[in-house]
Amino acid sequence: MSALTATTEAATRQAVTTPAQRMAALARAELTLLGRSKGTLFAALFVPVVMPFSLRQVAGDMDLKGTGLSVGSMVVPGAIGFSLLFAVYSALTTVYAARREELVLKRLRTGELRDPEILAGAALPSLAIGVIQSVVLAIGCVALLDAGAPSAPHYAVIGVLLGLVMFAALAAVTASFSKSVESAQVMAMPLAFGSMFGSGLFIPFEIMPDKLAAVCELLPLSPVIELVRGGWTGNLSAADALGAVVTAVAWTAVSVFAVRRWFRWEPRR
Repeated sequence: MSALTATTEAATRQAVTTPAQRMAALARAELTLLGRSKGTLFAALFVPVVMPFSLRQVAGDMDLKGTGLSVGSMVVPGAIGFSLLFAVYSALTTVYAARREELVLKRLRTGELRDPEILAGAALPSLAIGVIQSVVLAIGCVALLDAGAPSAPHYAVIGVLLGLVMFAALAAVTASFSKSVESAQVMAMPLAFGSMFGSGLFIPFEIMPDKLAAVCELLPLSPVIELVRGGWTGNLSAADALGAVVTAVAWTAVSVFAVRRWFRWEPRR
């Protein structure tokens, strides 16, 4: 606890003047604390790396004829989706809840940092891990799993960037309603598992019943998977891409509103 307090106070005391400098100082302190949380670090770094191999086995057993999909176009979006769910969403939900319960967020509000800067600065290490992991996983899938090069890489980049922002905001929303670090981990599970099985990671929309697919396409991770998969296959039309972007932006906007309305800066009792 003393190390935590010292690190946080050091981030607060630094003579910084710009938002970027303030957030960078907080991000450095948060990265140090993240390195000490072995469970969170394990889930963020290793789970997304292992899951694509299981996904490859599942995709290899599917009948993808007539869907326009291949094993590679299943594995790459799934790998990036796992990174967003575990390295960003689940890990950051735990971070926000832990810092609130340890009074770190309350203490930071007494310094120069503004509320959005506190949330963004705390999220930067997880977002950086998500970016690096997405790039490494994509390269690894191309090199080791014969995923092939993307046909429309701009769609994949847009999908990843939207996913990073959206799941950081969703993490803050989930932490808002969590009473402890343990409950934060539990409350992150419904969205994580719902996205795993409903957003096209394991079961593509192309082989779902039409009505079920129409509902699942509205899940938060679905537009990210659609954009990344369309980036690899090149089969995503401009209209479908725009629809996916609108869905992701809508989830982000609702999440930001919820954070502004309900985020708790002090421990929940």
